[in-house]
Amino acid sequence: MRTKMLTGLLASLALTACNNQPQQNQRPIKVRGSEQDQLHKLGAFDLAIALKRAIYDAGYTCKRVSDGGYVGAWKNLDMWVAHCVYDAGQPRDWAVFTGPDGSAQVRDCKDIPGSGLPECKIQKRPAGSFTEFEERAGKKAK
Repeated sequence: MRTKMLTGLLASLALTACNNQPQQNQRPIKVRGSEQDQLHKLGAFDLAIALKRAIYDAGYTCKRVSDGGYVGAWKNLDMWVAHCVYDAGQPRDWAVFTGPDGSAQVRDCKDIPGSGLPECKIQKRPAGSFTEFEERAGKKAK
């Protein structure tokens, strides 16, 4: 009986020791979706459309995106910023977080400081112009 108890105790200690190994070699799993990758391939004009749509889908407004770009990764989300201008009123910067499942979460950049989220600072701008449509329309009008 004593042998069974000792064997059980040793087995229990061995299993406990296995679970307490340092996890230095484990890297966090990074999940990405095709929608996230596609945003990186867009030019400025098409990115403006995508960001504006996300802002409207979240229940906010954005008259026109005059600047924007990629901020960086935060957990499994990609963070983008859209600088929106309005006919009347102050411009507003929106943080758009895109998820691997195609979802988007939108936050006003003025609410970001102190939240633990990355600063709304664009690290990479897309190629092209955010005002491509207006530039084309202006050339046709002349």
